[in-house]
Amino acid sequence: MRQSSVRGERGRRATVPEPRENGEEDSPPEGEGPASRGAGRRPGGKGRPKRSRGVRIVRWTALTLAVLVLGAAAAGYFYYEHLNGNLKKEDLDLGDSKIGKPEPNAAGQTPLNILLIGSDSRNTAENVKLGGAKQDADRKPLGDVQMLVHVSADRSNMSVVSIPRDTRVTIPRCTDPHGGTVYPKTEGAINQSLQHGGPGCTVATWKELTGVYIDHFMMIDFSGVVSMADAIGGVPVCVDNNVYSHDSKGHGSGLKLTKGTHNVKGVQALQWLRTRYGFEDNSDIGRAKAQHMYMTSMIRQLKSGTKLSDPGKLMDLAEAATDALTVDHGLGTVKKLYDLGNDLKRVPTKRTTMITMPWEYGGGGEYVLPKPGDAEQTFSLLRNDISLDGKDKKKPDATPAPTAPKEQLPVVVQNGTASTVLGPVSGRAGVITSELARLGYAKATANTMLISQADTTVLYPDEPRQGDALAVAKALKLPKSAVKSSKSVREITLVVGNDWREGTAYPKAADDGDKTPKSADALNGEEKGCMKVNAGYTF
Repeated sequence: MRQSSVRGERGRRATVPEPRENGEEDSPPEGEGPASRGAGRRPGGKGRPKRSRGVRIVRWTALTLAVLVLGAAAAGYFYYEHLNGNLKKEDLDLGDSKIGKPEPNAAGQTPLNILLIGSDSRNTAENVKLGGAKQDADRKPLGDVQMLVHVSADRSNMSVVSIPRDTRVTIPRCTDPHGGTVYPKTEGAINQSLQHGGPGCTVATWKELTGVYIDHFMMIDFSGVVSMADAIGGVPVCVDNNVYSHDSKGHGSGLKLTKGTHNVKGVQALQWLRTRYGFEDNSDIGRAKAQHMYMTSMIRQLKSGTKLSDPGKLMDLAEAATDALTVDHGLGTVKKLYDLGNDLKRVPTKRTTMITMPWEYGGGGEYVLPKPGDAEQTFSLLRNDISLDGKDKKKPDATPAPTAPKEQLPVVVQNGTASTVLGPVSGRAGVITSELARLGYAKATANTMLISQADTTVLYPDEPRQGDALAVAKALKLPKSAVKSSKSVREITLVVGNDWREGTAYPKAADDGDKTPKSADALNGEEKGCMKVNAGYTF
């Protein structure tokens, strides 16, 4: 029997039988014989139009398709909820920081800061096996890997800053959300901050050290690194000589590679990220550089799409990622992680820069300290959303005229020295208000509410008053970079930051304050180098 096509419901094509060439009809289906056709005829012998078999097929096909679509949607929903359930969530900030979120730029965009934490937790048999040190199975984990990812407000560039794990810092007062234990402010290695209530205390420590507002954190442990490396399919890394990270004293990660490039995954990827003895000077500084190389290579792999073209591999990666990660509540769904990934994907690889915080040894080489001047300069670049690669487009050096004489211009002065580490400086708003009055700003007034801000800033509410803000900055000998637009103020507002905690003369900034210090040892996202192997750990 030949078949022809007709349009069914919703325009779907279906097949219906054609009359046979000999004029015979197909045998009627059960229940549609002559007797049944006679029933219900209208007066005059005209019956209801007969439903064609094709229409019934179309309807059953549509119903079946609808069931399949709904079933697939339900399966997708349940899988989505399954992935959400994989994610472990903790509070973002356990400290008392009063650092506020940066003001949006003229286009309404704000930078994005994410703290990445690698935990040495041995809280599972798998982590004990991978990390060794069985005696540490019950110890609270340390945050041995810490990197701050800064994505510019316009998403044109990304900067990643590592801090060595044994950097001595002030760990602020933190309250553990599980049980309410209060950990007092103390001095210690930055990796110990994780033991003071969890990743939220590490976030609080970074905020106080750098003055950078942190939007989110992501934490991963040993087994998570292994599963993620496997799901990605491996990451290419290179060594300039044979390396075996192992010695007679038990030092080393166990990494063993021959000279050249290798695609590391699983346990070998974890060994690469943990290797200290075997790279450069056998210090945490060399390890941080190896981590940067791994991360830039991984970014290139993911952005190329070669590992994500297979839906099965993509699902494996989603499963591994959600199962491996602990995140803050604000990042606690697959949808939010997906949106974050899209934000990161917009950044060109060539505009990605990785550095280690400028440092120096302290305590006779027992620990690391932020390098005076250079470390603060680096943090200032992050706070002011200036790229570490030095390729930001320079804005025209325009100086709009003030809208009013200085003696008639209202200026609000606010004390921004409410640091939980250094403590607030009482009366700073009053001191600078008096200084402005001396300079002719008779309508300057002090706002007594304390806030915390690293950099002294002059805020203006709309474009016409930018000239007024620039005039205030010039009178106080502040740099032009201190002048910023803000939708949260109604008058010209001067926030006296932690960079100006005493006196009436603003401390002069370095001439090269908008450049990344050479001591940061910057690595570009497209740079493909080889780790230098320590001569004592080769074979």
